[in-house]
Amino acid sequence: MGRPAPNGHNRTMRQPSESTGLRERKKARTRATIQEHALRLFLAQGYDATTVEQIAEAAEVSPSTVFRYFPTKEDLVITDDYDPVLIAAFAAQPAGLSPIQVLRNAIRMTLDDMPAAELAFHRERMMLAISVPALWGASLRNVTDALRLLTEMVAAREELPVDDAAVRTFSGAVLGVFIDIMLRWPRDPDMDLGATIDRALAHVEAGLPFPPKNG
Repeated sequence: MGRPAPNGHNRTMRQPSESTGLRERKKARTRATIQEHALRLFLAQGYDATTVEQIAEAAEVSPSTVFRYFPTKEDLVITDDYDPVLIAAFAAQPAGLSPIQVLRNAIRMTLDDMPAAELAFHRERMMLAISVPALWGASLRNVTDALRLLTEMVAAREELPVDDAAVRTFSGAVLGVFIDIMLRWPRDPDMDLGATIDRALAHVEAGLPFPPKNG
């Protein structure tokens, strides 16, 4: 979960008209192009040394266009479009499943549909987010937003208030799992992100058992 992209197309909304759909796809391509060039430049010459003007030139747009899609420089790293996708996958799960089962299924659906190149791109974003001090504050806001989103999704599905103790404990525990994995993922190129998340959530579902002690 990342900060939603400005001007992003919400995939849970009704289908747009053909002309509107073309405009939205063009916006999405422009946004993706800007972010790809920004990430490339950040990795090549450093986050602090890269200017918005350089990013605009590489993406062949104006600096004002960059700011239209990404209001701050930090947003070029921490923004993604996956919250609406995860919300839709969460809502699509059948009745009768526990919240952890619903979440496991939704995450599998979201990651299974993601091409390997796109997953690698997001891993590089995470690498920047945890290695650049200027991005730490923005990343903390992302964590806060993710906790709020998860709490709202679970509360709505369980028909409980968002401040219910069980809902908040569940959301906090699950978010802790995500944070641990997201901090390790950039440093482990061989990690299977989907499988790692699923195993961790299965462990939460099982009650967090520890292996028996030797002897």
